[in-house]
Parts: sequence; structure tokens; C-alpha cells
Amino acid sequence: MTVVLSNAGGDVVSWKLKQHDDNDDYVEMVLSGNTEAHAFTVAFGGLNTQPVSSLFYVNRLSDYSVEFYRDFIIPNAAAPDSAPAQFRLKKRYDFKPSDYMFELTVSLDGGYTVSAFNFGGSAYTLSFGPQIGPRFEKLDNRYDYRQYMTYLNGKRKIEKAGDSVIINSNPKWAAISGKYFACIAVPLLAQYEINFSERPEPGIASASRLNIIRPALNSPRAEDIYRFYLGPKNQETLNVYNNGNNGFGLTDMQLVEVANTRGFLSPLERVLKWLLLLLYRLIPNYGVAIILLTLLVKIVFFPLTKKSSESTLRMQSVAPKIKEIQEKYKDNPQKMNAEMAELYKKEGYNPLSGCLPMLLQIPIFFAMYNLFNNHFDLRGAMFIPGWIPDLSLPEAIWNFPDGFRLPLLGWTALRLLPFIYVGSQLLYGKVTQTPDQQSNTQMKMMLYVMPIVFFFVLYDVPSGLLIYWIFSNVLTMVQQVSINKYLAPKRAAAVAQAAANEAAKIIPQKKRRKT
Repeated sequence: MTVVLSNAGGDVVSWKLKQHDDNDDYVEMVLSGNTEAHAFTVAFGGLNTQPVSSLFYVNRLSDYSVEFYRDFIIPNAAAPDSAPAQFRLKKRYDFKPSDYMFELTVSLDGGYTVSAFNFGGSAYTLSFGPQIGPRFEKLDNRYDYRQYMTYLNGKRKIEKAGDSVIINSNPKWAAISGKYFACIAVPLLAQYEINFSERPEPGIASASRLNIIRPALNSPRAEDIYRFYLGPKNQETLNVYNNGNNGFGLTDMQLVEVANTRGFLSPLERVLKWLLLLLYRLIPNYGVAIILLTLLVKIVFFPLTKKSSESTLRMQSVAPKIKEIQEKYKDNPQKMNAEMAELYKKEGYNPLSGCLPMLLQIPIFFAMYNLFNNHFDLRGAMFIPGWIPDLSLPEAIWNFPDGFRLPLLGWTALRLLPFIYVGSQLLYGKVTQTPDQQSNTQMKMMLYVMPIVFFFVLYDVPSGLLIYWIFSNVLTMVQQVSINKYLAPKRAAAVAQAAANEAAKIIPQKKRRKT
């Protein structure tokens, strides 16, 4: 990174990540708005006190260490005529080569004139803010978001933001987490309090602050050490703080928990992420890796898909009997259900077996959505140059003029993948529909109307997700055509058997003559 420090308060003015681009520029992690607000400020007192903005003296200790210091005066309220008390504030920044973490040491030295530091119940407040980068239009949980979390006793906890929300449990670390980047604070103190704040800031669409409140000190000297991580929310990068392979030799910090997803689909998402990274190592193009992952998922689910097709075939042979029972017991639902259950048992048919592959693929879809929407390595991952430069964002073949949005729809660009998706979905429905569905008006509506509805729902989703869905439809069609050819003789035999059974019912048998 490239860091710009200021002797106005001894703060950080800019923190740019050199390995990550943001609109043809490095990602700026310190968003200050219109007020020239700085990061890592110190304010004497609690949350409502103004940060120190006085000019400090500067010592450039080495290529990676800078120290700021200044003397401050405290009037002696007990003896106004006596000499005022004086203390020194030092802020020292220590950076490490090739490490997103740095160390900040805050020192207070009252010498022989200041015996304690108590400004309204607190010694000082160290703050990061007003917002972490990269820049965004709005936080909508799709394109970007902010989460606040702490880690204590082996558990990650999502916290609430607010000036009145004080966390005094001394967590191992606290973090502001965005979609792809995070700020993580690791205080090396015996006692402190954490606060997350979203107090508005001019020029910032939404503020996100991390405040560390140091309790009042009953000693003339204190040296507090903090470590801050300000960089990508990448599991590989964060995991170095577990194995000691970092500039500070830290182990078992579990900073990787910032990047881990939670929920009942998280194990499935981690498996899919592992497979995606494995395929990417084989062919270093994430678009190709997504297609290969889709193919792998289809191969795994092929036995269930085949069973579903066989179940549909079985349904066609049982359908006349089901219709007969429905007509016979239409005025007696309980009897009808009992007869239907008996028929299913006799025929060895399970009506849910045809739906099972579809039901099992729904969790896959949502896990894929989370993966493509949040996986750091997909940020800026190009698939097809000039068309799909970033798989984590929607693609576009034509961007509308700046500020223009299509009325009612709110579109900002013309996208091609959603149209390809609709075409593949309609063709998929045409290939996979059964003869009974062709004559069913409701099923026709589902097959043709639902893809159009999803076209508008999925218009602005990450392009990686649409690539997965399009190729999933294409591969399913190929599977279905192959299965249809395989089942064609069985289907013909089933139709012939059903016709023979129907004929046996309507052609009376000759009565034998009595002797």
C-alpha cells in the first residue's frame, strides 16, 4: 500500500492498496468526504469529544517507522495561579514490508506534573473513520455493505452500530467488514471499550466508524499498542495471521472469520469455493472455472436427474388410473386420497421423486449466488475481454449516459447475459416439458412466464451467476435429450401397455356357454 500521513493530529490521510484497482486507480481505504476527516485520530475524552488536529513534530525513525509528538497543557483548576500541568502525546506508526497490518503506539507522558489522565471518565478515544473504501454509490447489500463484528472466546459476533452502543467485553479483535475489504483492530490492552458509529458525515453516503475508548488512567505514563489490518477480505491473505507467516509473527488470530460466511448454506458455499479455486488452478480463468464447476455439479446430480425422468415416465403410465380414481371419488376427498395412496404403493411410485433433483438444486443456486457475489477473487476477474471484465458485477454491452436510468426499471446499462438466460430458460422448458404439461394451461404459464419474471429479477446480478445458470440450462438440455433417447423404448412400451389396458376395459369378454 501507499500511506500518506499528516502532522495535523499525526493521522492517516490516505491508504491506497496498490494491488487492487478501482476505476483505473488504486483502492482508497480512507474515505473522508468533504470535511478532510482523517483516520486513526486521537481525542482526549469519550465519543463526543473532538479529535486533536494540532500540528505535531515529526521524527522519521526509519523507512517503515514514523513518530509524531506534541506537548499539551492542562490548566490547574485547584490552583489557577500556579503553573499549568503539561504532558506529551506520541503516536508512532510501525509498518512491515508486504503486510497489510501495521502497529500504532499511543503514549501519554505526564512527567511530574500530571499524575492521571481523566477527561470526562475516559483517557482518550482512538478512531478509524469516517468510512472504509472502496467508493460506492450506496450500501444495498448487493453491490456493497458494512458489517460490524467482534471476536471473543472463539466466537464471532455481529454487532450493532450506534453512539450509545458500548462494547466492554474486551474482544480479541473488532472489525468493520465490507463486501471485499475490512478494517480490523487488535488492541493489546488490558481494558478498553469498543463502539461502532454511523454518524453522518458531509460527502459520505454512509459513515462507518470504529472507536476504541481507553478508560481513565490513574498513572502519569501509559504506552498503549494497537495493531490494525486494513486490506482485502481474502481468506488466503487473512490466514497468515493464524500460521505466523506475517510481519508480526502472530498466530491463531482467526482474522479469517471476517471473510467466512455464516448460515446453514455456508458449508456448501465453502465446498463450492474450494472446488472453484481448484478448477481455477487448472485453467486460470474464473469464467471457465465456473463453467467447469457447473459441469461437475451436473455430473454429480445426473443419477437424480435420470431418476426424475424415469419417474416422469412412470407417472405417464399411472396417470389414467389416477384420473379414474379422481373422477370416481371426486365427492369424497378422504376416500380419494386413500385410494391414491394405495395405488402409489401398488405401483411402487413416489410422486415426489420427480421434484427431488429440483429441490436439491435450490440450495446450490443460493450458495452459488453468495459465492459469486462475495468471493474476493472474483472481484475484477475477467472472463471475456471487452464484454465481461468483472464476474462479480453485471456485464454491459452499452452503458447509458451518466446519471440516466431507464424509467420504471431503473436500468443503467443494456446487458446481454439476461437475454441469453431467458432464451436458454425458454428452450430448457420446451425440451424438458412432458406431454401432459403441453396441454396444461397452468404449466404452460409456468414454463413461459416465469423466465420472463426472472429476467427482471436477475437483470443486475453478478455476471458469474448468470453464466452458471445459462450453462446449467444448456447442460440440462443435453442431459435431457440423452435421457429421452435412452428412455424412448421404455416410453413406447409404457404407452402401448396403457393403450392395451384401456382397450381391455372397453371390450367385453365373451361369456362361456353353460353345459
